Amino acid sequence: MRDKTIFILLTLFLFNCSNNEPEPSLDMDEGRKFKMGFSTWVFGPTEQDRNETYSFIQSNGDIYSEQVDDRIPWNSWINDLELPIDFVQSIDDRVNMIDKNLSLVLSISPLNTSRNDLKEDWDGLPIEYNSINELKIEDAYFKHVEYLVGRFNPKYLVSAMEPNDLLINSTAKWADFKLLASNVRSRLKTRFPSLLISESITLHNYFQPQVDNPSDYIQEVSDYSEEFDFIAISFYPFFKNLQTIEEYQEAFDFLHNQFNKPIAFVETSHLSGDLVIPNLNTNITGSLTRQKEYLETLVSNAHTNNYEFIIWWAHRDYDALWETFPDEVKDIGQVWRDTGLLDEDGVERPAFSVWTNEFQN
Repeated sequence: MRDKTIFILLTLFLFNCSNNEPEPSLDMDEGRKFKMGFSTWVFGPTEQDRNETYSFIQSNGDIYSEQVDDRIPWNSWINDLELPIDFVQSIDDRVNMIDKNLSLVLSISPLNTSRNDLKEDWDGLPIEYNSINELKIEDAYFKHVEYLVGRFNPKYLVSAMEPNDLLINSTAKWADFKLLASNVRSRLKTRFPSLLISESITLHNYFQPQVDNPSDYIQEVSDYSEEFDFIAISFYPFFKNLQTIEEYQEAFDFLHNQFNKPIAFVETSHLSGDLVIPNLNTNITGSLTRQKEYLETLVSNAHTNNYEFIIWWAHRDYDALWETFPDEVKDIGQVWRDTGLLDEDGVERPAFSVWTNEFQN
């Protein structure tokens, strides 16, 4: 199951219970100024499903996203040991599918699924440390990212995923994390001077944040993000129970008012139908119309605000893959299951026509 924060799910639950010149876009092509693409999240468990996913990406985008967000082989990196065979094989499998004709976004993170601590070691055990930014952690994470960048050769790197959620979930670790992340980014810039580096921000937790001091939180996240080459956004509007064009636009306007840097949506999607998960006390209204309206609003803002790119998370509903999930993760896995631009049978939804019309522009 993909690496998502428990905090986000709790946020979803709560909402059901209740005068600088802008910097130029990094990529200015003729015609459409922003790139469009999908993540490589597959819709089914078979090799054919995987191949069809990559084929779809190649035909319907000029950029794509690989998220390497499993556990980290900390022990191997810290003690200069051989990397786990299954880790290397998983990377080999993805690297073999690289399409050099498309730009690549590589997203990696040192943070665990709850966004409150470091990821577990490859064997599932917690990593022991005195502070998040101690040198052994910094060196190990730098080696990890350096290895992956060397294997994938991306144009864009997200070197930490959704760290603004750490600020909410584990505030005491925030200062040390900032030092860790900044030091790693600096070393990566020296090693890969042309690589464009950012860390993703969850817009659904950055916009109207549910914290004690919203203004301080927003300012802290905004100031921290000024260190990045571009602003990388993770946004699932239904987590915030945003359902109308006006509500989507309010979130976008908030975002645009914070930054003068190029903006990229590194992962986003919206519901195609109602999301009902009794065990999570979740009941959110969704529809084909609302999904289409969200994508139309996103594309419009990408034009008017010179976005760098947009990545729609899952191109197709992954019911077939979801059926293979262990029972204990099926509820969580259902959250994003029905957000594809194609349904589980591969039938195009109305939002897909918005995508294809824009992509061909």
